[in-house]
Amino acid sequence: MNKYLILSLFLILFSCQQKNSETAELNLIPKPNKIEIGSGSLGVSQGFNVVTENLETKTEENLLALLKQSITLSSSGKKLRLILQPQAKTQSDESYSLTVNRKGVEISALSEAGLFYGIQSLVQLSENKTHIPYVKIEDEPRFGYRGLHIDASRHFVSLDFLKKQIDLMAHYKLNRFHWHFTDGPGWRIEIKKYPELTGIAAWRMEPTWKEWWNSGRKYVPEDTPGAYGGYYTQDEARELVRYAAERHITVIPEIEMPGHSEEVLAVYPHLSCTGKPYTSSEFCIGNEQTFEFLENVLTEVIDIFPSEYIHVGGDEASREHWRKCPKCQARIKTEGLKDEAELQSYLIKRIEKFLNSKGRRLLGWDEILDGGLAPNATVMSWRGEQGGIDAVKSGHDAIMTPGEFCYFDSYQANPGTQPEAIGGFLPIEKVYSYNPVPAVLLEEESKHILGVQANHWAEYIPSEEHMEYMMYPRALALAEVAWTQPENKSWKDFRLRVNNAIPQLQSKGYNTFTLSDEVSFSHDTDSASNAISVSLSTEKDPVEIRYTTDGSQPNAQSPVYTNPIQVKDSVTVTAQLFSGEKAIGTAITRRFDYHNAIGKSVIYNIPVNPYYPAGGEKALINGLMGGLSHGDGRWQGFMTNGMDVTIDLGNLQSISSVNARFMQSIGPWIWFPKEVVISLSDDNKTFTELSRVKSTVSEKEPGTLFQNFGWQGTANARYIRYKAIPNGIKGGWVFVDEIVVW
Repeated sequence: MNKYLILSLFLILFSCQQKNSETAELNLIPKPNKIEIGSGSLGVSQGFNVVTENLETKTEENLLALLKQSITLSSSGKKLRLILQPQAKTQSDESYSLTVNRKGVEISALSEAGLFYGIQSLVQLSENKTHIPYVKIEDEPRFGYRGLHIDASRHFVSLDFLKKQIDLMAHYKLNRFHWHFTDGPGWRIEIKKYPELTGIAAWRMEPTWKEWWNSGRKYVPEDTPGAYGGYYTQDEARELVRYAAERHITVIPEIEMPGHSEEVLAVYPHLSCTGKPYTSSEFCIGNEQTFEFLENVLTEVIDIFPSEYIHVGGDEASREHWRKCPKCQARIKTEGLKDEAELQSYLIKRIEKFLNSKGRRLLGWDEILDGGLAPNATVMSWRGEQGGIDAVKSGHDAIMTPGEFCYFDSYQANPGTQPEAIGGFLPIEKVYSYNPVPAVLLEEESKHILGVQANHWAEYIPSEEHMEYMMYPRALALAEVAWTQPENKSWKDFRLRVNNAIPQLQSKGYNTFTLSDEVSFSHDTDSASNAISVSLSTEKDPVEIRYTTDGSQPNAQSPVYTNPIQVKDSVTVTAQLFSGEKAIGTAITRRFDYHNAIGKSVIYNIPVNPYYPAGGEKALINGLMGGLSHGDGRWQGFMTNGMDVTIDLGNLQSISSVNARFMQSIGPWIWFPKEVVISLSDDNKTFTELSRVKSTVSEKEPGTLFQNFGWQGTANARYIRYKAIPNGIKGGWVFVDEIVVW
């Protein structure tokens, strides 16, 4: 009986592995939610002969025009039936059914959108192939909102570039394009009533955001020699809306308010609290002319964009000027508002009422929750997930776009190998791991999560080629997060598909990142074994990982990684990717210490910032080193007064070294400490200073940097006090991951 049971389990496991392998070979992104692969294949080298049923003439013409751009159409080709089934019962208008058998291909759907998505799956199945497998797909999206955001304010991008991205969005079944075209670095949409917005506020002398930010942040007339900038005419915007709609993508415009508006206030300073240009980034909410301006702008925007939602920003507004402004304070008093947070909410609610009167809905970043949420507003949650959770709990809809998983301006590989980025670390596997429905929500509440969106902010993305490099292939991972049910996802399966997709994208002229050619390290403590378990992984597929633990460089004879490496004291692991006997990329070395302070007590003389507690009070002595992102849950963050902790080893003992690793990443305002002071004590009262270590790195050094600050020698003590003095930059952070004691 046991032999039969073991055999049955083996066959089930083999069947599952075979199924995953087969679905991976289909190379479909996003992965359909239901796939049945048959035996046999259909020859498609002569293309397809299209037959339609129940399609209106305009719908048929539109689909055929789009088909011709991707598939060979021929009267001698295999039959491709496109069937509109308006009476079919399905949960989503975007669902479709696709069948490939000896008769040909049949795609049926409830709507034109469903047919369009079925065609995209067929295009992927048949791309560069003479045969496609017999298959039956029943598919529909997990979320109705599947978005991608592009910041055209900080660095202007052309209309042709946006069309090119919309083509790829549609191919991977993304359906919302969030167009961020107003912000401090430039106003990019023509407003006929206010010509100075594009005549002056769209132009500057500095070609990069970084240069503009550090050079006075001024604007110049459009005809100034050497001026950098650009804007979209209303006709161009309408053209993009039409182009996107043909591909079942809705364009959502964003008009920033009340903050991020310095470009507006530079040319219309009477709308600021100071009445002077270049003195404020926030509209004066106490000034009725502010609302006249905003409503006039929105009226023209509504006429261009038919989208249900109009995005109003609402993020990162400083309230400093409102506190000093007589008009704003009068508004607070007249309207019975409690404070400046409610003053901002007053503006959002008033703008929402205006939008609702025009048949539109308000969408804003999660700061619109502050001071009370407008009655019908939808929240786009970017500062983590809490804003979305709070919105849903109060009965509002939310779209999840937390920076930790969805901000594609972060580094996607080792910062030392990448162009300068704003900071952080967001590899494709982490994007793929995201579940936009927080576990704390009840099933009924989760229905208010409309979907998910990737955001591309352009502070450090100065060119169209660089934008694509940051966007792809991470956008493909986001597309599968948005479409495919979690139980149908598999990172191993997706990794093979995305590796296959990259050369296809490049052949179409997209400047993609080719995935990291370095080994990734992860590790956890194994308290039962008093060890650290080290795991190695890769984004590339297919490759092998070879490693050493003796300080040597891996070669073709080094062990192939198969299982986690157990570290019971200190081990330096060096690992590298190999394709056969050929080494790929650079060997990466990491040291792991199951050191003497693990499991001891820590006293925080300065509290850790509540936004970055990492693993809590044991985080600095748990053996877990941080990765390349300060937000990965293993870096502790401190502000203002720096870091000051005392470790209690439990008894007097010999100490030979004390080291801690810090991060510097000036994009998110993280700097190395100015100086570190290490002291010892027997009684936690009288401390003897052991060492002072000063930073040797400039606070202007770009990139994500790491530096150890420590001491080596011989001493005896029970208590170790480790103090990191901040460098004095107002608002700067100090981030540390582990204090290693031997």
